[in-house]
Amino acid sequence: MSSLFDPVQAGALHLANRIVMAPLTRNRAPGALPTPLMATYYSQRATAGLIVTEATAISHQGQGYADVPGIWSAEQVAGWKKVTDAVHARGGKIVVQLWHVGRVSHNDLQPGGQAPVAPSAITAKTKTYLIRDGVGAFVDTSAPRALDIGELPGIVQDYRRAARNAIEAGFDGVEVHGANGYLLDQFLRSGSNQRTDAYGGPIENRARLLLEVMQAITQEIGGARTGLRLSPVTPANDVSDPHPQPLFEYVVRQLAPLQLAYLHFIEGQTGGARDYVQGDQPFDYAALRAAYRAAGGTAAWMVNNGYDKTLAERSLKEGADLVAFGKTFIANPDLVQRLRQGAPLNEPDRSTFYGGGVKGYTDYPALASNG
Repeated sequence: MSSLFDPVQAGALHLANRIVMAPLTRNRAPGALPTPLMATYYSQRATAGLIVTEATAISHQGQGYADVPGIWSAEQVAGWKKVTDAVHARGGKIVVQLWHVGRVSHNDLQPGGQAPVAPSAITAKTKTYLIRDGVGAFVDTSAPRALDIGELPGIVQDYRRAARNAIEAGFDGVEVHGANGYLLDQFLRSGSNQRTDAYGGPIENRARLLLEVMQAITQEIGGARTGLRLSPVTPANDVSDPHPQPLFEYVVRQLAPLQLAYLHFIEGQTGGARDYVQGDQPFDYAALRAAYRAAGGTAAWMVNNGYDKTLAERSLKEGADLVAFGKTFIANPDLVQRLRQGAPLNEPDRSTFYGGGVKGYTDYPALASNG
């Protein structure tokens, strides 16, 4: 049986172990530019089999929180190159998570103070993060406008450009953020997508934008360097769908021919109950994986949500290939070593999760070196 510490191949990515650092928004990129401090932070965690960066906006329109990084400009690419160089210097592998928040934004964060965009003009009952006069605070999202069908090809091209920029910046690949109630997830779910055109209504239409994005990115950089994150039942950011099982089984069957590097699933409620039920019955993740494999899909299967070592090892025995750890990586830059040795874990300082500097970011202690 595979253990957490065995190597694994995920598409073109040869990973030293099966422990993944999950994407974690930290709001430490003023002006949407990656910083040298971020290079330190990620390189400290380079013993992970794979690092997935914090969600990174594909365009100014795609931004939804203050001081999150982007990857649409040459200056951003140059900033990220310092991050990838630092991770690679320590033997790590790193992919960037590509993000468009859709309606989970605020006028203050949008180009020209415009309204955020969405599948339909339905305000998300959720919060976003603004910094005003140097003080960060969570505030209600702004009312969005519905995207015109003629705008959607441009968004697909923004994803394609971001993937191309990622490779230029030295990333080993990309992960598309299709989860947690952001733009692609908003299109998937009937609670946020009430369109009547080719991108709304039946499952095939609601999945269209996500599949077009995945096709564009894999054409640009290859499926073997492309991953995708999905969250079939999470209510995060006010998304819902009464029938998630057929929706996501359709999605994974359509993804199978792309031969992706990996698929990354949040099981249950993001950051909450793993057995969360949305819709008409409990979600069957084993059936989802079976549907994907039956369609010829070969991507490594990554699981996420509330994992510890015991649960992770059990999940590997049940067919998972990779296990993503989130908050534990914030406080434990050497998480792989701690899990291997059964060492105690540092507790994260939640007051430093969003915004700030070194404190609660790069100052968590590592175990004493064996050398």
